[in-house]
Amino acid sequence: MAKISDKSITKLNSKKGLKYFLLDETMTPLKAVKLLNYETKLKKLQVELRKLQEWVENNDEKVVILFEGRDAAGKGGAIRRITQHLNPREFRVVALPKPTEEEQGEWYFQRYINNLPRKGKIVFFDRSWYNRAVVEPVNGFCTQEEYNIFMNQVNDFERMLIESGTRLIKFYFSISKNEQLKRFEDIKSSPLKKWKFSKVDQNAIKLWDSYTDYKNKMFEKTNTEISPWIIIKANRKSQARIEAMQQVLNLLPYNE
Repeated sequence: MAKISDKSITKLNSKKGLKYFLLDETMTPLKAVKLLNYETKLKKLQVELRKLQEWVENNDEKVVILFEGRDAAGKGGAIRRITQHLNPREFRVVALPKPTEEEQGEWYFQRYINNLPRKGKIVFFDRSWYNRAVVEPVNGFCTQEEYNIFMNQVNDFERMLIESGTRLIKFYFSISKNEQLKRFEDIKSSPLKKWKFSKVDQNAIKLWDSYTDYKNKMFEKTNTEISPWIIIKANRKSQARIEAMQQVLNLLPYNE
């Protein structure tokens, strides 16, 4: 068993540390220390994110942060931790539903353009225009021609965004096949989470290799110098959230 330092023992004896043991019969000292350390890091980073948001507001910046990845990769959870203490009037989380019949007749990027930030705002996309790069072709939601057109246009679209003053960050949350299966089982067995399990999720494991092929094509084509992908290893949710926060803070030149 790993030795616990005096500093960690002090943390365990705090109100928060004792609360973990009261609420969870399976809690161990080592696990409790990890949770306490995670919450400490989280709070510090959230303070910095508030400073970053003020910098965005004061300098009329426009920031777009994309969260992509397989189903159950932890994208939504990361967005919730990042935005937890931000001013809700100055940011939006966009998770677009299936396009309407009218939207299907528009230029593919149109409905995403309608959700881009104005000056002084941040927009978080919980899945983005990259649906057409992976999810749609894998599940037969678009034609081969529509896929080809998207892949030919997406780099130019992002270049125009960036050259027009929008700061773009692209995250891909990467999990293993076993971890995805484990999370699906957890979702299905939870009365509070099972609503999240969709028909697309049902096919995700079966279509794992197809997702991988299209994901690799996406990286090969769209991991550009001006708009690179940042891959977050997300088998450990807490670690993935901390890394995503730190990346945002490192990539934007706010005043610490």
